[in-house]
Amino acid sequence: MKHLKLFKSSLIALALTSSSVSFAQSIAITNATVHTVTEQGILNNATVVIEDGKVTAINPESVTADTVIDAEGKILTPGFIGSMNQLGLVEVGAVSRSRDASDKKADITFDASLAFNPRSSVIPYSRKGGITSNVVVPRGGESMFKGQTFVADLSGEFDSVRVSNNAVIIDLGAKSKGSRALDLQKLQVKFEDATKKLAKAKKKAKDAKDKKEAKEPSREDKVINALLAGDKALVAYADRATDLLALLKLKEIFSLDLVFVGAADSVLIADKIAQAKVPVVMAALDNLPGSFDSLHASLENAAKLTAAGVNVALTVDGDTHNLYQLRFHAGNAVANGLSRDAALAAVTANVADAFNVDSGRIAVGKTADLVLWSADPFELSSHVAKIWIDGKEVSTQSRQDKLRDRYMQQSNMPKSYLK
Repeated sequence: MKHLKLFKSSLIALALTSSSVSFAQSIAITNATVHTVTEQGILNNATVVIEDGKVTAINPESVTADTVIDAEGKILTPGFIGSMNQLGLVEVGAVSRSRDASDKKADITFDASLAFNPRSSVIPYSRKGGITSNVVVPRGGESMFKGQTFVADLSGEFDSVRVSNNAVIIDLGAKSKGSRALDLQKLQVKFEDATKKLAKAKKKAKDAKDKKEAKEPSREDKVINALLAGDKALVAYADRATDLLALLKLKEIFSLDLVFVGAADSVLIADKIAQAKVPVVMAALDNLPGSFDSLHASLENAAKLTAAGVNVALTVDGDTHNLYQLRFHAGNAVANGLSRDAALAAVTANVADAFNVDSGRIAVGKTADLVLWSADPFELSSHVAKIWIDGKEVSTQSRQDKLRDRYMQQSNMPKSYLK
């Protein structure tokens, strides 16, 4: 019996050791054209080593890794970061029971990450476009505050939500009923009231005579306080220049971490936006006015804003099911004046900076979300050769591939009988 126990203990120890070794597997990608999206720029015939989900070395003197992959000169980029969509919250837009991005009663505290489905069929399809992570935004409810963003990777694993309650979404601008002025007024008053409450609470805390316990802030107050402290970004949907200027004024007064979305009129005040260091998330293909607020939409806006010193992040304009096409949108921006380096930053590093995501660059210590491309990622003919999320290689096979393979099978039976 004693020998049996020792044998079992040895097996357990061996299993634990094997598990540890498996987790610590390192990968070296050699002979790659590495677009770092850092000050290092593009590195030719370079080596990138990843281990435990992180980039651990770039061009080390010697390569010692469990797995070595010869890139054969192919382009290696950071994984692209999607944003401003409902990936994982909607499966079929026309089927209401598959939509979880909005609720009539949703307010500033709305946390849609609780309903995120990492097994959505849209996620593998998006990976085919080199998307490794995504900033998901809820649609909210009747309030001008639509809830809070969250960041998820596209691994398809159940623990793929990396950060919940990441930033606060607000929708401003033209209204079908009422005036936009009231929302702007309410927003300013809300920040003013919260500032006064915080000052009063701070004064009470210093008053030794006041021994009463401080009243616990409401959940809404906690979110507003986080905005005032700069712990959360205020992500504002707005297009008209007057709305953008009003938001810039609020940023100055309350020291907000502000992000513009849409911002069709931003080219009119690009110098002010650049000076305030406010990033702009926009769709590269917005070319025609969708309303009287967006009369200055143009294919050249991304290039013009970048030239003015604005950090531009590109998105697929809320289209969850076509996030795959982000690289093509970036390519269109290049065709309309944006440099290739700036376009790559606009779908990687700039998105990461705007939403405080720990990826978007190939640098030591960064999350190993990487994509190896067959050729230029902005070209229609190129494709993802290999993709790593959190240092682990994942498949690019999607439902569309499976359907193609199913109906391309040779059989004497009618195609509808094939499994």
